[in-house]
Amino acid sequence: MKNIALNILLMAALMIGACKKDPLDLMPDGRITIDQVFKDEMMASEYVNSIYSNMQHYGTAYDYWTMLAGYSDEAHDNDYPQDMGRAPARWYAGELRPNWNPMDIPGTVGRNDPGANGYYYRNAWKAIRLANVFLANIDKTAYTNPNIKLRLTAEVKTLRAFFYLELIKMYGGMPVVDKPFTEEFKFEDLPRQSFKECVDFIKQDCDEAIAEAAFPWRIATEPERGRFTKAVAHAVRSQALLFSASPLWNPGGDDSRWTMAADYSKQSLEALTGAGYQLYPQYEAYFFGRSDLSPSPGDKETIYEIKTFNGTPDFSHLMFRMHAIPTLGGDKAGCSPSQELVDAYDMANGEIPIAGYHDEDHLQPIINAASGYDEAHPYVNRDPRFYATVWYNDAYYGEINGQPYAIQSYVGGADGISNLMQRTHNGYYLRKFRDPKQLDPYTGTALFKKYRLGEIYLNYAEAANETYGPTADVYSAVNTVRARANMPQLPAGLTKDQMRERIHRERRVELSFEEHRIWDVRRWKIIGQTDRLTTGIEWTKTGEGQFTGKRIVVGRRKTATDNYLVIPIPLSELTLMPKWQQNPGW
Repeated sequence: MKNIALNILLMAALMIGACKKDPLDLMPDGRITIDQVFKDEMMASEYVNSIYSNMQHYGTAYDYWTMLAGYSDEAHDNDYPQDMGRAPARWYAGELRPNWNPMDIPGTVGRNDPGANGYYYRNAWKAIRLANVFLANIDKTAYTNPNIKLRLTAEVKTLRAFFYLELIKMYGGMPVVDKPFTEEFKFEDLPRQSFKECVDFIKQDCDEAIAEAAFPWRIATEPERGRFTKAVAHAVRSQALLFSASPLWNPGGDDSRWTMAADYSKQSLEALTGAGYQLYPQYEAYFFGRSDLSPSPGDKETIYEIKTFNGTPDFSHLMFRMHAIPTLGGDKAGCSPSQELVDAYDMANGEIPIAGYHDEDHLQPIINAASGYDEAHPYVNRDPRFYATVWYNDAYYGEINGQPYAIQSYVGGADGISNLMQRTHNGYYLRKFRDPKQLDPYTGTALFKKYRLGEIYLNYAEAANETYGPTADVYSAVNTVRARANMPQLPAGLTKDQMRERIHRERRVELSFEEHRIWDVRRWKIIGQTDRLTTGIEWTKTGEGQFTGKRIVVGRRKTATDNYLVIPIPLSELTLMPKWQQNPGW
């Protein structure tokens, strides 16, 4: 049975067709052997496509086109409570099980919707196996231009590192496999290895890819959009080392891991900026489009964005329809920014407005009087990134059909708060990723950005603060990110603990809705504080331009226990590995 399964996977990997325009478009090309593939340089090059085909689509490709933000405390998914059968509602209800993962809907109910995420465990292992086959055989291939072989080898090492990182972020340490399995291999004897051992392997692959001179820093032509680069190897290594140093995966508090994460992230920052990467000048506009591909693009920040594959709805199309304001079209409200996220944004003067909550339900905020925050007018004079991310009650949207329009999320308003999935449940709508000038689902061009330079600055700041304390370099990294948004520098004289708290806040607002928060609260081991509930503000109109608001609990969740720190390994996979132990609490 194992041999049959192995041969099926092998045959699937070989059904790759000629690709005249787009190296990531896949077409079947009959049945051939591995030896035949690697005797021909074009077929060997096209084999890499089979690895890319296992990549998730991220962004808004979760069950019923929702976002991963709704599984964290940065958003409330408005499918709940009207549609209790949808994945977010089942997540909130605590239905995650070894045989049922609401984030992995296609993998758990057998669907295969084009462009939908799912089959995480299976697809990651398929990709790793295909990468191993390529790396084991590419030396047999004679290339007219040897630099192509060198580039592809570095590219596949980066792909293998990427898939390992995505796998272990979700499921924890896995076997480190760097060669194809033979037919005689006994899979039941395969041991799990530690998270650190996996990260060491990821780092080795990335180090080798980064050292390859033939591996390009950027993709400069449209036919190559979606391919990995040297910059991606830096991003994968930076994130992997940061995770390995964090409390969840570093329970012994090994300081050397923070040092390694800091030093290598600094190397990556220096290398990336030296290669021309820099923050895009406008935070809001950065998320409206896709990177322009040229040797010297206008977008110098994007390291990797998720390409639209054939048969997949565009990210911008889905954002318009599935995370919509009712009066502006669309199918549902989707993910609404939580009050907790709104409270995390600084005032424009750099002061923290909400220092925490007096109560467990987050209905009584601890207000920093020195900040200038006015509870009756909470959206005045906030961090510009707040206005780039959140639509709030009475926010000016722009002109619609020649008439000015302001968001009406108050009770009874055109966009009014309610329990319908087409309306916000907490008083907010998502603004990030969608240009207000986009008035239909077909004119947007945005792609989901998986890695960008802003993250690397914050990776370095966090690791360096844990290693060296709040040095000038740590301040510089955080302040560089803040300066792009026209935010004041952090106050001088912060302690290590205070700087840690500021960096956590900075990650939360800078990287909101980019699939970082759900993993950050896990690696920091704070889901007991963050994932119990989300809140909002219910506004009532009292006169022209006059409103009164009260904080409300929007949804309680059964996802704040320690077993939710690591996703359980699928039961179907675990039964094949009798020596493995399920993840803690499952």
